[in-house]
Amino acid sequence: MSRASQLTLAGTSLFAVGTVIMVHFQQKMEKEAMHQGVVRDMEQQRIKKERQLDFEMQAALEEEYKRGQTVRDSTTELQSKNLPDR
Repeated sequence: MSRASQLTLAGTSLFAVGTVIMVHFQQKMEKEAMHQGVVRDMEQQRIKKERQLDFEMQAALEEEYKRGQTVRDSTTELQSKNLPDR
């Protein structure tokens, strides 16, 4: 084999091996990025569920407080006191 053909074979072999290694690492990085997306989505779902539970608890407390209170419209009482009898 001539020296030129040996260098060509070595160059193309190194290029092929380098390409395979580069594609392998790129796939690993993409897989990790996809996994991080799943982790982020799970965290967002957990936060959303937590907020929903807080909202429901606050709604229940509000309902409980409303049951325990008697609220009158004081503006109509004031208006009826200030109106002269006809």
